[in-house]
Amino acid sequence: MPKVKVEFINTCPSCDGYGRLIQDVAAGYGEDVDVRIYFAGKDFDYLQKYGPVTRGTMIVNGSQRYETITRSTVEEAIASAMSV
Repeated sequence: MPKVKVEFINTCPSCDGYGRLIQDVAAGYGEDVDVRIYFAGKDFDYLQKYGPVTRGTMIVNGSQRYETITRSTVEEAIASAMSV
């Protein structure tokens, strides 16, 4: 089974909670989910792939973008990616 790649672009201090939420949900899947958190202003790797981002954004497997992040959204997105 291929690993699921979850990336989160943290754009502001209030988005820190979303980063922790994503890490907590991903921890339930162990080594099957790879999480990468980018910090706007510090990390610039994501710009080439996704362009400028002005809102905290979660990206699953490089294609599915989520700007409205809740626990249920994160759980459903990762579960859906795991089932593919």
